[in-house]
Amino acid sequence: MKVACVGGGPASLYFSILMKRADPSHEITVYERNPAGSTYGWGVTYWDELLRSLHGADPESASAISENSVRWDNWVVHLHDHPKVNLEQTDEGYGIGRRELLAILAERARSLGVRIEYDREITVEDDLADADLVAACDGVTSVLRERHADHFGTRVTVGRNMYTWLGTTKIFDAFTFAFVRTDHGWIWCYGYGFGKEHSTCVVECSPATWKGLGLDQANEEHGLAILEKLFADLLEGHSLIGRARWQNFPTVTNRTWHRDNLVLLGDAAHTTHYSIGAGTALALGDAAFLVDALHSEPYLETALSRYERQRMPSIRSTQKAARNSARWYENLSRYINLPPSQMCVLLGQRHSPVLPHIPPRLYYLVDQTAEWFASKAIRPPKESPDHA
Repeated sequence: MKVACVGGGPASLYFSILMKRADPSHEITVYERNPAGSTYGWGVTYWDELLRSLHGADPESASAISENSVRWDNWVVHLHDHPKVNLEQTDEGYGIGRRELLAILAERARSLGVRIEYDREITVEDDLADADLVAACDGVTSVLRERHADHFGTRVTVGRNMYTWLGTTKIFDAFTFAFVRTDHGWIWCYGYGFGKEHSTCVVECSPATWKGLGLDQANEEHGLAILEKLFADLLEGHSLIGRARWQNFPTVTNRTWHRDNLVLLGDAAHTTHYSIGAGTALALGDAAFLVDALHSEPYLETALSRYERQRMPSIRSTQKAARNSARWYENLSRYINLPPSQMCVLLGQRHSPVLPHIPPRLYYLVDQTAEWFASKAIRPPKESPDHA
């Protein structure tokens, strides 16, 4: 099969890797409009479950990703002038620089015989007329998807809060939340390490707070200075880095993910709010599902239909969780004045579909009571070998 992958992100590169592993005779080219090594964003997150899946699918790239990642197993919450709260996680979390991740995947793809063309922009399928399959992995604003938006049933829903994605020289050794009260409302950030020298710092607030702080009028230098002052206790003298470009998060959904020989993967097919840290994992998962479908079905149409049928349900459930998480922050005033221990528990429950419909204190009480009963549950003793 001759395959063209449009976009040089994680979905495209990992798809090409798994396709080559499944059948080295595939002829695969990845087209990326930007120069090699240029990428947006700072670090990306993933969790233990994904790392196990990556080792099963391609141990070589999984090992390289693991070796270049930083790990954490707890959360730290800074809630204005309260003492910080430490929360242990059940699963280990990881951070890796987006540039490092793409370099690892690109090197692995090339080693398997994938051709990567940088500085090559594809805007119409006619440019790839000789391809048996075109994988549109060209992101949230996918050009190939937008040309057929009616067919795909594309819908974009924009979140209410404003956010900006920055880096910092402060190294966080845990996944860190910081909530700061201002005269214009609350502003908060999520911070996590992804290397030896930098961490990611995503800052979010309501539109009213954004305007009240003057962030809507500030140039990039002044905007960073405002944020550094607000989060001075957290940053401990370290600087924020990057271009403070504020935006609203777009949630992308599509009714279908394929048209003839064109198929959508990653952010071109779906997006999930950054507050649950699932975007990269979902993109890599799309690649694995599509490769499995292509090598399980005899015809392209049935393979692409199978990909949709098997992959869409899990994406929809994750998008629902992400929407609930985003709305938790949009309605922060509902939770922020609770005692810190209660607020932090509900922060961990922000994806719950039930939480918005129950008084927060009642939800906390029920949650903690359920945990207590679970810890006290009497389990039957294990049978001895004589009774097996």
